[in-house]
Amino acid sequence: MEQEILNSYSKLNSLNVSRETFSDFESFISMIIERNKSMNIISQKTAKDSSIRERHIVDSAQIIDFVDLNYNTTTDLGTGGGMPGIIIAIMLKNMKKNIKVNLFEKSHHKSSFLREVSRKLKLKTEIFQKNIFDLKKLKTGTIMSSSFRFSL
Repeated sequence: MEQEILNSYSKLNSLNVSRETFSDFESFISMIIERNKSMNIISQKTAKDSSIRERHIVDSAQIIDFVDLNYNTTTDLGTGGGMPGIIIAIMLKNMKKNIKVNLFEKSHHKSSFLREVSRKLKLKTEIFQKNIFDLKKLKTGTIMSSSFRFSL
């Protein structure tokens, strides 16, 4: 992997992230860029490699410090393009933690993309194509979300 790419992940040095994890991040970035040609997975403004790494991957990865590793599930509400849920699933896989990441996304197209990413990267995820407000009970460990909006 190019040194420039590794340098862009320097903020994660304290997390002891493996090269395999960086490789999975790069595969995920490639999938985002490819799919973003036909639909907005992320905004066009942040769809450049370096912006994706800094704004989406690194920011999401830092959440790992807050994930309770004593539970067998963690949940991302309104995951959109998979941040932070897919990033955390990649990290958990490479940490060899047996924790499933539940991803809630109501968009059919984004849910389909998330299933494809999870399959290709062999992630322990479950994608729920539904509005989180339709759930009556949610059993999980940590709950995360990058941008979750609701109205009363």
